[in-house]
Amino acid sequence: LVCDTGILLDQYLQEDKKVLFEGAQGAMLDIDYGTYPFVTSSHPGANGVSEGTGIGPLYIKESIGIIKAYTTRVGAGPFPTELNDEVGELIRQRGHEYGTVTQRARRTGWFDAVVVNQSRRMSSLTGISLMLLDVLSGFETLKICTAYKYKGEIIHGLPATVKGIEEVEPVYEEMPGWNEDITNVKSFEELPVNCQNYIRRIEELIHCPIVMFSVGPDRNQTVVLKEIEF
Repeated sequence: LVCDTGILLDQYLQEDKKVLFEGAQGAMLDIDYGTYPFVTSSHPGANGVSEGTGIGPLYIKESIGIIKAYTTRVGAGPFPTELNDEVGELIRQRGHEYGTVTQRARRTGWFDAVVVNQSRRMSSLTGISLMLLDVLSGFETLKICTAYKYKGEIIHGLPATVKGIEEVEPVYEEMPGWNEDITNVKSFEELPVNCQNYIRRIEELIHCPIVMFSVGPDRNQTVVLKEIEF
């Protein structure tokens, strides 16, 4: 209603100005590639930038995925790694996992590398921002879902239907946790060794480098490992 923003963006890009796009909601809520019908009405990932703004995909030079150190979901829909126990509730309380507007409690679960891999593929991610690491401090053991068991077979992608996703059994890899307070950490090297190992293992499983991580909600609690060039 203000102007033709596609033309405006094209002008900025032709002048080699820096433009930052931000997606809303999660990649698995994508209307085409998400867990339909439990989805939104658009394309939340980087693949939705062109459709939403009117500029072509070749303008996008970096694509950073923002993920949590665990998994959450709002509302109904399949959630293979969901924790309906004390651990899930503790993660919810520590991470303040409640809707910003509705205050509806988010569902919580262990990190799901299968879902993140699909998100990485969908958005051609060049880097990952791993958030809320501090929420996992104090757990003796952490679990990462590395694959699914489906109809007696090990698979590394999501079944094509919601019914299929609801039937999968997560395959977990356990890792030792850490008890240290990491909220004042300013570099990767300051993290406890077990936390470093957790990050590196996630990198291996999702085939994408972690370029920043957070250890708390404040801006100064985000540690940048690689400057983003665009």
